[in-house]
Amino acid sequence: MRPFAALIAASGIALLVGWPVISSLRAADYGQMGQTFPIIETDLLTTIETRLKTLEANGGIERMQRQMQEQAVASVRRPKAVDGMTPAPTKREWLFDPSIVTEDDIVDAKGNLIAARGTRVNPLDMVQLTQVLVFVDGDNAAELAWAVRTWSDARAKIIFVSGSPFDAMKPWHRRFYFDQGGTLTAKFGIRHTPAVVSAAGENLKISELPLPPTAAASARAPASSGGGKVS
Repeated sequence: MRPFAALIAASGIALLVGWPVISSLRAADYGQMGQTFPIIETDLLTTIETRLKTLEANGGIERMQRQMQEQAVASVRRPKAVDGMTPAPTKREWLFDPSIVTEDDIVDAKGNLIAARGTRVNPLDMVQLTQVLVFVDGDNAAELAWAVRTWSDARAKIIFVSGSPFDAMKPWHRRFYFDQGGTLTAKFGIRHTPAVVSAAGENLKISELPLPPTAAASARAPASSGGGKVS
């Protein structure tokens, strides 16, 4: 056999490409070529099982579970603050058009066409914004007190961009919300607090309002039951 053909046959390539394996090839024992060592690598599953048993024995698993629960509760009670938000230095106002262009046909439960694909739809034509949205830094006592005093619970939703809505509910006796991930502030282009979003015909009016000078003086007082509206 030619050396090249023998090499291909011995390497196993012949079986892959369909070459006949020459019968003259023989397996041979060439003996031990050097010192050998036993395989001592520990099985991965065995290692994991051993570590888990160790953690279970010394209470490590219970501590890990408790830490995970505490972290989950903490993230709910105090979500991650919206990045880049600062107190409003000056008054700034603009209009926001909430209209969308439908990407697909919109039909009702019976298949009747409500809006064809490509139709421009303004949600305010169908649903009115009955409450204003007030964005505040929940860690800023002056902003929170100002918002609570200015709007009653029925007239506004107060939305935190920082702080704990849960911790604020008890002393102020009302519900608060949080702009998770900064979704709303990014959509409306809000960069400063306090900020107010209200209906203005077919648009939304967005106002960033610096706190009045008297707001800080009454920051720690309990919420009043009255409501009002910023001029």
